[in-house]
Order: sequence, then structure tokens, then C-alpha cells
Amino acid sequence: MLVLAFDTATAAVTVALYEWSPGEGIVGRAAAEAVDPRRHTELLTPSIAAVLAEAGAAPEDLSALAVGVGPGPYTGLRVGLVTARAMGEALRVPVHGVCTLDVIAWASGRMTPFAVATDARRKEVYWARYDSAGARTTEPAVGPATEVRDGAPSDLPVIGEGAALYADVLGTPGQDPVPLLPTASALAELVVTRLSGGAGPELLPPEPLYLRRPDAKEPGPRKKVTPATPPSGVRP
Repeated sequence: MLVLAFDTATAAVTVALYEWSPGEGIVGRAAAEAVDPRRHTELLTPSIAAVLAEAGAAPEDLSALAVGVGPGPYTGLRVGLVTARAMGEALRVPVHGVCTLDVIAWASGRMTPFAVATDARRKEVYWARYDSAGARTTEPAVGPATEVRDGAPSDLPVIGEGAALYADVLGTPGQDPVPLLPTASALAELVVTRLSGGAGPELLPPEPLYLRRPDAKEPGPRKKVTPATPPSGVRP
């Protein structure tokens, strides 16, 4: 079983191909990583092609797709989801979504409580809390960094890019907030683990997890212009 995974919900454009066989476990075949918050569209498709070529695989060999569903900025997140849905339909393979915060948590391998925070811009973070790497205890949220520890122990470890950006609020003495960004390798491992009957975060439909409205809005209907009424005694 070959699973192609990718995530564009953060500044990272990350792609990986993993293989799972009963009795042989999960094996990574190829991966590509880039960090560029403004070039998701330009980087994703070439990265997918490069990963498949490195592994000597063709799109028709894929058994499933895995994609990060956010939360994340509208434009970057949309690139990955549109690509995943288009490929899934063309290849007639299932597309499994995973919360991007869950991917970062999974990669951490932590077994004690912690939180994940990513950059939401506007001086805010996307965040969620976890009991362990595979067990989220809160719904994903967006807000000021101070919210991450509200009602939680003051020394709760926080990982992710958001923790690095707001280290004065979310930093934990003596601990690095790694991993900072999601990796498609962790995403693929998580999905294969779930598909093979293992425990972990739930798999979701490939729909964007938006926690606030996009900045860009469709223009409304044009307003009708009413001709000005000429002053009395003045011919139009």
C-alpha cells in the first residue's frame, strides 16, 4: 500500500511517500521539504513529481492520499486540499484529511501533556492541547498566544512555530519548541497507522479547517446609480 502525503497549511510545503505492508511495517520511500510561505502553488506539484520519481513510483501506483486540513492561512491551505481532491478523483483513491496540529503533535512523540501552536498571523496562533502525541483534548482554536495556557498549568510545554514566535509567552525554560512545522512523513505515518488499525488522531474528510473568515471576499452586487435631479428650472 502506497500513501502519498502532503501538507501546505503552514509555511512548509512538505511531501512524502510511504509504503505499508502487513508484517513489514511502515517504510518511507521518499520525501521533500521546503519552507516558503508565499510559493505553495509553485512548489507543491514539482515536489510531488520529484518524490514519486525518487521512489520509482507512478501516480497510478498510489493506494491512498493524505493531506493536512489545517487550521492554516486560507491561500496556502487551499493549494494542498484542491490538489489532493483533484488527484483522488482522477486516480479513484481515497483521500484522508488530518488536522495539521495533530501532525505536529504526532511527530513530537510526547507521552505527557503539552500544546501545539502554529502561526495564525494577526498576532495570533492556531492551537490545541494534548494528553500525548496521539490524543488531543481540545478542539483547534485561534486567538492570542495567552489563550494557549488559559486554565492549564503555567509550565505546560508548547511546541510549534507559534511557540517560537511568542517565546516570551509560550516558551518553556530548558525545552525547545520542536517540531516547529508539520512534516508529510509524520502525516503519512499517522494515516497508515490509523488505516492499519492503530490508535491515533481521527482521520477527517479533505475539507479545510478554517477557524476564521478569509481576508479575500467576493465583491458584492454593484450599487445602482440614481441620476441626480437637476435644480428646478434647469433643463437636463
